[in-house]
Amino acid sequence: MKKTSFISSAFLENIIISFKSLSSNKLRSSLTILIIAIGIMALVGILTAIDAIESSLTNQFGSMGANSFSIENWARKSLNKHSKRETELFKRISYKDVLQFKDDYKTASIVSASVKASGSATVKYESYKSNPNIPVIGADENYLLTNGHELSLGRFISKNEAYTGQHVVVIGSELANQIFDEKNPLQKEIIIGKGKYKIIGVLKEEGSNMSSGTDKMCFLPIQNVRQYFSNPNMSYRIKISPAKGVEMDYAISEAEGTFRRIRNLTPRDASNFELIKSDNIIKMLLENIQYVTIAATFIGFITLLGATISLMNIMLVSVKERTKEIGIRKALGAKNYVIRQQFLIESILIGELGGILGVILGIAIGNIVALLIDGPFVIPWVWLIGGVILCLIVGLISGVMPAIKASKLDPIDALRYE
Repeated sequence: MKKTSFISSAFLENIIISFKSLSSNKLRSSLTILIIAIGIMALVGILTAIDAIESSLTNQFGSMGANSFSIENWARKSLNKHSKRETELFKRISYKDVLQFKDDYKTASIVSASVKASGSATVKYESYKSNPNIPVIGADENYLLTNGHELSLGRFISKNEAYTGQHVVVIGSELANQIFDEKNPLQKEIIIGKGKYKIIGVLKEEGSNMSSGTDKMCFLPIQNVRQYFSNPNMSYRIKISPAKGVEMDYAISEAEGTFRRIRNLTPRDASNFELIKSDNIIKMLLENIQYVTIAATFIGFITLLGATISLMNIMLVSVKERTKEIGIRKALGAKNYVIRQQFLIESILIGELGGILGVILGIAIGNIVALLIDGPFVIPWVWLIGGVILCLIVGLISGVMPAIKASKLDPIDALRYE
């Protein structure tokens, strides 16, 4: 019991001495804590931001028809895991293919068709003229239902308007604000290309949504686009959203079989089109983000390595400066392990203070990034705990050599040291 009491007393005394040492060398202690904090801040901050980006992407894609898939005339493929993805183009999907698919596909689903009319159109209204960078999409009446967009004003294109090619348009929120300065744009006429179109709806703002960029788009009836924007290489996109209760894999299999029949493909022929699930896009983006995570982790560890070396040097300097103090403690009966413990505690204390500061700053910076991209507030518990553990390791590694050096000092020589 006496031995245990002595150890506890020595341990508490070492903690008090460590705090006194930090307070007596405020500048040096603060700089060391800051070096460690910067390393942890870089690591936790970047990883918190990445978590926020991943969560934001997942939420955005989830609201954009995650339970859907499309039939397109292109595919991204790679020969092996190390090669870059390349786009492979297939035979274009014609308007006739679209109509036939809608007739032949019997699985309970919502089916929409769309086509890119232009990516560089100019929009005019009275004295306003936009830059020639406005995307124009030809869409049918089901486009919103399969793509997950929402309206803030008015309505979307009706079935009658879609297939009779009427001159109506639905515009994005950013474009509406630019042209009408937050005034009601409904029933106003704008010029797109060479035609006049009446605005019947405005899409809800999607902001930083990386998946669509609809805020500056114009949506015209699909038949109107065929008449006024048609070109020989125009390829349509079919999007299918299975009804509730219909399994995705079954719906995809039926869609592939239906479209293969439309293309007159034999069982031996490879499909000359691509079925793309909506979640494939986010998987690809998240896969690329993993490389950023690896790079961020590497940078953080390099910074922490530098912090470990700096802390070790500072602790060695501290041992040299406090040689006489060590001699006095030894003369009063302090054992070698008590001296070792003293400097290890001091090193760990500096490491943990730096770690706590770094974690707080890292979470703050990461969530500022989340705020800028309209992402959710994220607390990366794994890296929060991991950061504290890392700083414990940094403190231990940095303090071992100085602690051993201090414990081996001869008390007589230490007392005579000036």
